[in-house]
Amino acid sequence: MSQVEVSCDEAIRAASRRKYQHRAGGYDGTCGPTWPIRERAIAGLQLQPGQCVLDVGCGTGLSLALLQRAVGTSGRVYGIDHSPEMLERARARVTEAGWNNVSVLEVPAQALVLAEPVDALLFHYTHDILRSTAALGQLLGAARPGAHVAVAGIKYFPPWLAPFNAWVYLKNRGYNGAPGELTTPWDRIAPRLCDWQLRPTQWGMGYLAFGRLPHPPNSTWATNGRRMSAE
Repeated sequence: MSQVEVSCDEAIRAASRRKYQHRAGGYDGTCGPTWPIRERAIAGLQLQPGQCVLDVGCGTGLSLALLQRAVGTSGRVYGIDHSPEMLERARARVTEAGWNNVSVLEVPAQALVLAEPVDALLFHYTHDILRSTAALGQLLGAARPGAHVAVAGIKYFPPWLAPFNAWVYLKNRGYNGAPGELTTPWDRIAPRLCDWQLRPTQWGMGYLAFGRLPHPPNSTWATNGRRMSAE
């Protein structure tokens, strides 16, 4: 990664942190319209009890309860974010619920290191992260081969609704450090995955996609996602 790319990522993260510093207090109240998309994204991860899942850009922790319920007490949930104000609320959720298997980490996606590989990754409205090659490399590198990936976010309307795209841009600008590149915001993660499936949401203003990390050649894995043997 070049120094220019590193500097660009840092500037975008700084802009994002400033925006979420002001939005953290009222953030949960704005998420009602996308709640069904969150539920569909998590369901599409096909999580099983005992598995490990990473909530990328977990924010105030709205997805944590759904993820924790899916993996059960024998599984583990990691949530990461770079906004201390958002994570303060996420940690309060964890403490109040008494989840011993949920860890919330303040770390940029580009610097993530976990003690174990995860079985699934949730990218729920994480536009800046999806546009960072370094972040995607680090995150996908933290998952096992075959891991399920769910991606949901905002995008431009289709061409026949193009006059509304100025509003889409302004809406995204309120949250993200790099609000542009909304035509195909998934185009940096999709080539890294197999079994890619994409569908529009919110009358074409959003999208929900699923894929899996490819398996390396000459390896076999158990049906529960744990490696059993390699040739």
